[in-house]
Amino acid sequence: MLDLLKFGGSLSNKKATITGIVGGIVLLCLWYLITITGFISPKILPNPVDVVLSVPELIKERELFSNIWYTISLNLKGYFYALLIAIPLGFIIGIYPLPRAMFQKPFEAIRFLPLPVTSGIFVTIFGLGFDMKASFLAFGILIYILPVVTQRVLDLQNVDNPTDNVYIQTANTIGMSNWQKFRYVYWPYVMEKVYGDIRSLVAISYTYVTIAENINKEGGIGATINTLTRQSDMSSVYCLLFIIIIIGIIQDIIFKKLEPIIFKHHC
Repeated sequence: MLDLLKFGGSLSNKKATITGIVGGIVLLCLWYLITITGFISPKILPNPVDVVLSVPELIKERELFSNIWYTISLNLKGYFYALLIAIPLGFIIGIYPLPRAMFQKPFEAIRFLPLPVTSGIFVTIFGLGFDMKASFLAFGILIYILPVVTQRVLDLQNVDNPTDNVYIQTANTIGMSNWQKFRYVYWPYVMEKVYGDIRSLVAISYTYVTIAENINKEGGIGATINTLTRQSDMSSVYCLLFIIIIIGIIQDIIFKKLEPIIFKHHC
């Protein structure tokens, strides 16, 4: 019990899981107590029981499972497009001095673009279909992950003081070719670091997804939330918000479980 209050202490995975569950139950009870006292209007914070009871209606009237799949598939397609471009381009910019000098700073600057204002450009190019939303989402992920890949390469190379780079110096000493250095040094080192960055981006990506889905509201959890909010159906809105959280948690667990499999030689 004292471990829970130890300054700078830590818990075993089992204790941390149990404590987290207890914390969730405590928050749920507080939420319920606040709503039954009328301290906060149900138009702002609905009763958790009403949130749960909204599920059947969402399934029947709002095509819940179809919208969940729409959101997940949009997120996956956006990730695929973004990584397909960001990973090779990030390596090229990081490894070679000329593209690094030309493009590193501009790509870093693009990150400051407010993403919603670029939606009109994607509508003009791709129309109002699913591919437009996937491309818009991919752009949002790309401008985040591309500079990260480049920086991970630079961290490996230690360009400010290359003589301190043990990995690269060892590769040069044993006479590795450029391809061998990329295959056995750059790729495993950088991708193991970037994998964690991609995993962290999961939470941000669902923000981008809901923005994309609201461009023409043809489907998805984000578009449904927007419609229900305008109808003041807050119980259903909260239910969908929790579904997004659950999807994100499941996706994060999958990423975590896959990591030691993908990087089994480095874990």
